[in-house]
Amino acid sequence: MITTERTDPPTTGDEAAILLGFVDFHRRTLLTKADGLDAAQLATRLEPSTMTLGGLLHHLAYVEDIWCSVVLHGNPPAEPWASVDWAADQDWEWTVAATLAPDELRRRYLAAVDRSDELVGPVLRTRGLDAVAARRDRQTDAEISLRWILVHLVEEYARHNGHADLIRESIDGLTGE
Repeated sequence: MITTERTDPPTTGDEAAILLGFVDFHRRTLLTKADGLDAAQLATRLEPSTMTLGGLLHHLAYVEDIWCSVVLHGNPPAEPWASVDWAADQDWEWTVAATLAPDELRRRYLAAVDRSDELVGPVLRTRGLDAVAARRDRQTDAEISLRWILVHLVEEYARHNGHADLIRESIDGLTGE
């Protein structure tokens, strides 16, 4: 299970080790930004945005599940995502976060990360980074490789960790990586 203790990604090694190192670094960075905060703090917005640290945890749990389970393996969405009326609220993973206890947000996030690791590892070992996902790109119908999924996770986390930095600083002044 992932903790908030961070180590820098490797600077040498094969491509897979470096990509996984960056994914792990960004996962731990997000946890660090949310560490020690109560429900009110996790629901704090940095206006004019509606984004919150709790919302980021929940959104990135969704991102992990969608890309590593639904797209990579072709699995149906797991709960809680499977029961959501996405037509009624396209941002459900963001909006519901304010109603969840901090422990539940962290549990959902950590469970999604664990599932992702369990799903990515065997594909990487048996088929490598060039493994083609079970699902194709929704807009272009192009094949999607495991390499692309991992790079996309790095991009998604890097962007949102920038948001997390600003939100956390606005809550209690905490700055840093």
